[in-house]
Amino acid sequence: MKITIVGTGYVGLVTGTCFAEVGIDVTCVDIDQLKIENLQKGISPIYEPGLDAMIERNVSKGRLSFTTDLSTCFEETEVIFSAVGTPPDDDGSADMKYVLEVARTVGRNMKSYILIVTKSTVPVGTAQRVRNAIQEELDKRGLDIAFDVASNPEFLKEGDAINDFMKPDRIVVGVESEKAEDIMRRLYKPFTLNGHPVIFMDVPSAEMTKYAANAMLATKISFMNDIANLCEIVGADVNLVRKGIGSDSRIGHKFIYPGIGYGGSCFPKDVKALIKTAETVGYPLRVLKAVEDVNDDQKSVLFNKFSIYFDGDIAGKTVAMWGLSFKPQTDDMREAPSLVLIEKLIEAGCKVRAYDPVSMEETKRRIGDKIFYGKDAYDTLVDADCLFLVTEWTEFRFPSWNVVKKLLKTPVVFDGRNIYDHVDLTASGLKYVGIGTKLLK
Repeated sequence: MKITIVGTGYVGLVTGTCFAEVGIDVTCVDIDQLKIENLQKGISPIYEPGLDAMIERNVSKGRLSFTTDLSTCFEETEVIFSAVGTPPDDDGSADMKYVLEVARTVGRNMKSYILIVTKSTVPVGTAQRVRNAIQEELDKRGLDIAFDVASNPEFLKEGDAINDFMKPDRIVVGVESEKAEDIMRRLYKPFTLNGHPVIFMDVPSAEMTKYAANAMLATKISFMNDIANLCEIVGADVNLVRKGIGSDSRIGHKFIYPGIGYGGSCFPKDVKALIKTAETVGYPLRVLKAVEDVNDDQKSVLFNKFSIYFDGDIAGKTVAMWGLSFKPQTDDMREAPSLVLIEKLIEAGCKVRAYDPVSMEETKRRIGDKIFYGKDAYDTLVDADCLFLVTEWTEFRFPSWNVVKKLLKTPVVFDGRNIYDHVDLTASGLKYVGIGTKLLK
């Protein structure tokens, strides 16, 4: 089987490479000439563990190729995946111009039956808009060519995307014909041999499933952050509360860790888009609006704790920051809490010394030299008044607290991910400030 993936961003590149890994002939398309040239050399535009080696392996075996010209891919292609970006518009809705341009290009160039599969996260009703755009182009050409449109939302976690694709919890596919279902069943057969289910449904339900899944996870995060803030006020410890409620199988332990808010390319954008979709049909999603409000506030929690700890006297202080990316195992800085913290610290007259194992170049691309970039975690502590743990990279989990105390001007650690044990820090002469625990001075 030969397929084409349009868009070599996070979703498109991982999808195309993983399909090639199981023996499918894949062509990835992107309008960015430099990105394609780099991919042809084996240089990936994103950081994802294991992806570079997989790209190189499949390119060398001739199963994975890259081009900037979608019009050259129609001779043998049976399936075209649309994995282009759907950035938030000014009003929070998903911008569909790239998705619809792919559809129009398909309509202008298709010569025989093709299954067009939307892989991007798109609002309910997008498949029909894609169908209409393709049909309009066919009508202009005076051609009557059959085609199908399907929805196949992705559920990839940055930092573990390859494992998610190769061993999926589930594969959701929205189809509108038996032929489309048969093609998608054949395409995903290599991934279902170990019992991973393909769930077929109608197209609107598949489109909604992606949004509902991300909205539910975002809701769990904001709920736990709200509870954490209340715990601080009433004197409870959210770490113990989390263990208590997580033992209930109906709740579970995942996504109930308090912190400094969610970020990334999916949750913020998808929550906004789903709220906007509901507004357009006259139904306000009250819970999700609260989820978004809590998350926006949570990104300032460490700054607020820092200000309270120093009685508001923070101008001129230097903050060491461990971690910049919105989560570990990625260089993704989209909607990262660190960016909010950096902005607030600089506005307050503070200096920031930061280190991240992967995302410092991406941070520098976004904010330039507003902060100091350390050569390692301990380098950030030199001349710093305190330490912020922002991203829970593995290498930050067991630092030498004696070294930390020696280097810091003020022996205090603000733990934005609750990964440290206050007993260990106290034993080393450090003050500990976490999320959902009493502020100690």
